[in-house]
Amino acid sequence: MPGNVNLEKADFAAGCFWGVEAAFREVAGVTDAVSGYEGGHTEHPTYEKVSTDTTGHAETVQVTYDPGKVSYETLVRKFFSIHDPTELNRQGPDVGSQYRSVIFYRTPEQKEIGERVIADLERQYHPKTVATSVEPAQAFWKAEEYHQRYAKKHPGAVCHS
Repeated sequence: MPGNVNLEKADFAAGCFWGVEAAFREVAGVTDAVSGYEGGHTEHPTYEKVSTDTTGHAETVQVTYDPGKVSYETLVRKFFSIHDPTELNRQGPDVGSQYRSVIFYRTPEQKEIGERVIADLERQYHPKTVATSVEPAQAFWKAEEYHQRYAKKHPGAVCHS
């Protein structure tokens, strides 16, 4: 029965949230992906405020998933496959701390997995450094409705190259 499933959440910031949300929606075991803002100091952030690069928030996608169907590590590896984690405070032409790469962990296990995968990737990207931070989850603020499922509503729209 669907009500008995123990769903978990994972929050990832990897640049423009439209593409990140769309990529996670394709993963088997993911039941939802929502664009929003996390990691800042402003309450009730809006896209306009976050775009000023003064709120401290990163464009973030909150992923709801069934751990019986997809592991957190699989989600972390997907996260790293959809952006360049060596870019600091940017992804492609999108520049600013709101586009930084962050794993917002909710449990000690999520923190350990994120740090372990980064250590693996450091060897792969050497001599570049992985700029992704691993930070405790904070309040997640859902983005405006027009940002939700943006890639589906606007086929061909791109966030970054």
